[in-house]
Amino acid sequence: MSETLLKPIKAGLIGAGIQASLTPAMHMKEGRAQGLSYEYDLIDLNQLVASIDDLPRLLSEAEERGFSGLNITHPCKQAVMPHLDELSADADSIGAVNTVVLKDGRRYGHNTDWWGFAQSFRRGLPGVDTSFVVQLGAGGAGVATAYAALSLGVAKLAVFDRERQRAIALSRSMQQIFPDAQIIAEGDLMEAMQQASGLIHATPTGMSGYPGLPLPADMLDRRHWVAEIVYFPLETELLRQARQRGCPTLDGGGMAVFQAVGAFQLFTGLQPDANRMLDHFKSMTA
Repeated sequence: MSETLLKPIKAGLIGAGIQASLTPAMHMKEGRAQGLSYEYDLIDLNQLVASIDDLPRLLSEAEERGFSGLNITHPCKQAVMPHLDELSADADSIGAVNTVVLKDGRRYGHNTDWWGFAQSFRRGLPGVDTSFVVQLGAGGAGVATAYAALSLGVAKLAVFDRERQRAIALSRSMQQIFPDAQIIAEGDLMEAMQQASGLIHATPTGMSGYPGLPLPADMLDRRHWVAEIVYFPLETELLRQARQRGCPTLDGGGMAVFQAVGAFQLFTGLQPDANRMLDHFKSMTA
């Protein structure tokens, strides 16, 4: 057995209200399957009565404990960036970090959220029309899904958010990265949906505690495909309504799994079995 496999792996997740996260279970089960001694801790700001101001201390403590890396979630994905030594190109472009590798006294920031969405999309909605896509949500998750969608070849992306300026900021930043695409943050949602081939939903609406629909159900038509990022529950009201209308759909589970696949590889240097991690996720959410 190689030295890599003998070395215990310690990792963790920093965020607020993360006690229900399935990320630790996904990492540790895949670690065991790979022959690793793998520990994964939750570093919950709510449980610690801490805030983003405590990130420097939490990062230092993780280094002192010999962590190989940390996943980062709300509300720390942008706040953690000034405390890192180096950013990957995609993390820098997106302006958010969800994975930090701790190695040789340095902190390397990555973003596997966008890759997770892209991988899930390729598997779950192969061959769909991506000529014109509407996206709801321009927050941290929305930036990652927009980056993924444009990387996958979406020709025209219309972004809508309750905070109009946030949608405008996203469209401008993505336009710089993808100059050949048409990215807009103005206009009428109903009109955009009438022209669009697909919908990406990147807001919390539909999560446990945030029930409901992010747009009127009558805007959905069977010509639309619908991609969701929410995975608690997997069957959101949006997906239920879309399926009733005959729309191809993608739940948020794949993005959750594939961002973990990417982080596992960064933490361990080993290639995880994505299908095995998907099966484990499905067993936990059945």
